[in-house]
Amino acid sequence: MKRSRLVGVLSLFLLLAGCQAAPMFKSEQKVTRDYAVHSDNIVMNKKGDTLYVANIDVNSVSIIDAKTKKKKTEIRVGKEPRQLTLSPDERFLYVSCMYDNRVDVISLENQKVIGHLKTGIEPFGLVTSQDGTTLYVANYRLGTLSVFDLATGKKKKEIQIGDRPRTVTITADGKKLYVPHYLDAKITVIDTKKDKVLKEIALAPSPDKADRKKSQGIPNTLEQFVIAPDGKKAYVPHLLTNIDTPIHFEETVFPAISVIDLEKDEEMVEERKELFEEINVLDVKNETIVVSNPYDIAFQPDGSKAYAIMSGSEDLVVFDLERGGNATQILRRIEGNNPRGIVISPDGKTLFVHNAMSHDIAVIDTGGKSPYAKAKAIKGNISLIEKDSLSPLVREGKTIFYSANSDEFAANITGNNWMSCASCHSDGDMNKLTLLTPKGPRNVPSNIVTTKTGLFMWDGSRDDFTDYIHTVQNEMGGMMNIDPGKPLTPEVQHMYDAILAYLDDPNSFPVPKSPYRAKNGALTAKAKEGEKLFNGKGNCLSCHSGEYFTDSIKATDESGKLTTDNTNYLHDIGTANPNDRASQGDARANFTNPRTPKQWDTPTLRGVWATAPYLHDGSAKTIEEAIQRHKTKEVSTLTSGEIAAIAEYVRSIE
Repeated sequence: MKRSRLVGVLSLFLLLAGCQAAPMFKSEQKVTRDYAVHSDNIVMNKKGDTLYVANIDVNSVSIIDAKTKKKKTEIRVGKEPRQLTLSPDERFLYVSCMYDNRVDVISLENQKVIGHLKTGIEPFGLVTSQDGTTLYVANYRLGTLSVFDLATGKKKKEIQIGDRPRTVTITADGKKLYVPHYLDAKITVIDTKKDKVLKEIALAPSPDKADRKKSQGIPNTLEQFVIAPDGKKAYVPHLLTNIDTPIHFEETVFPAISVIDLEKDEEMVEERKELFEEINVLDVKNETIVVSNPYDIAFQPDGSKAYAIMSGSEDLVVFDLERGGNATQILRRIEGNNPRGIVISPDGKTLFVHNAMSHDIAVIDTGGKSPYAKAKAIKGNISLIEKDSLSPLVREGKTIFYSANSDEFAANITGNNWMSCASCHSDGDMNKLTLLTPKGPRNVPSNIVTTKTGLFMWDGSRDDFTDYIHTVQNEMGGMMNIDPGKPLTPEVQHMYDAILAYLDDPNSFPVPKSPYRAKNGALTAKAKEGEKLFNGKGNCLSCHSGEYFTDSIKATDESGKLTTDNTNYLHDIGTANPNDRASQGDARANFTNPRTPKQWDTPTLRGVWATAPYLHDGSAKTIEEAIQRHKTKEVSTLTSGEIAAIAEYVRSIE
């Protein structure tokens, strides 16, 4: 065979092979959507007869028959599937697998994963373009939006978004994307034709009020961005956190839903839904029903009502959008644990609510669009999974951690349904905020490897996880009838054991991969220089040592047991805040653990690049600034270039 003919045959073979590979990510059918889409942990097909659910920590996707209310199948996918989206022709399902840094592509015809798309660090939200040719994926840790060509399965662009982009929403005409920043209360607007950022919408703080029990504070934990049926507005469920008053369950964290004008791409501040105003439904005692941790929203098809789920208090809040926009009903206690997703049937009669901790779907009859209709629960949830991947104790602890349901457990974890552990430790991690405490301002720490790093709290004043009863009582308002100085009852102790098991599980909070390393995962040249300085001239190892880069694990007694009595590993590096106050200790330790503003526990450096701001009071915005604030003789000898090199190394620590 002549060489020219051989080349021609090979070229034809490769062309045919490429054509055969294309349907792996994209359908050849040309279907264009004409309605807005947002990524979510539960989605419904256009016909309304099938549900698709991401089983967050079980690493599977379930397909449910919405008519028979039975599971059709469960498909294994990558680690921590967070959100999913359908192709316009509904032949493919795209699933973000957060801890595998990829998107799994499911053929719904074959009901199996047929391919993967490699994303940035920790993908979360995702949607296709309206014609199905492009997939947009928000990379939560990397702070970018990946743009994939689905004909080739290749990434064609990476758009810088900002810190922690979460979910993704596309308009009905497909011209714009909206990407909320989870903790920074911003929403990036993207032109899909140019793949370019148009602007950022910043949510306004709710102003302080004389009555600290009235809704106020800084917006954070933006969970969703859902466009109303008319396409003119979008609703964003989030929290408000009051950072300028001492932390207290009734005065610190408030639920809110903000409204965005999509014609102007501006917040409609006057339409924000807040507790005691637009969310103010009274109970039989004529008292406001408190709800917490708003997560997702669905609308009546004609836009007359909005249905918001409260993942903490486990409630459904119904808003009448045609008569003032206020809440008119609270359906208390959705059956199941930790509702995080909601969809509505095309006829507006049925709501399907995804419970992330009990892995089932609650079904609710909306009563229809009449302003006088009341939503009612339909008894019997739809099971989503064959087997839970978590042990019963870890599942229980995780459920408690995310719950603000004051009636569900052996003892109430919060007062009057106000807040969950996740209200401050957003999605189990941290919220980038500094809260006021009796000891002074405290930066909310991350839970990554928190059980491996010795003493607890910024001042190392706790050596046993059960000591967190002081946090539950003093900050969350729960378990107020318990004497913290006495042994807990077995039932209550079990609750703390369960939460500890969840925090200690290595799959709960894996150390995030660092974007500051080279593509092969190695340290960059600058980071290697910083490592030498870290271990040598900077003397950082004197405190940040060992596997977890802390010396707190050395705070033990003669028997090797961790103890707050050993203060040899608490340090004064000159970073005290003028508002720090001495403590006389607490009842759990029989007041043998007093602390001064010159005694600080050494925090871990594992994954520290993702935990800004820094220091106990959150006063250092960057790692460079945190290093410079160390008033030690070694740091005082470092040049600005050497500090930058050490910071580069610290940002690379995983």
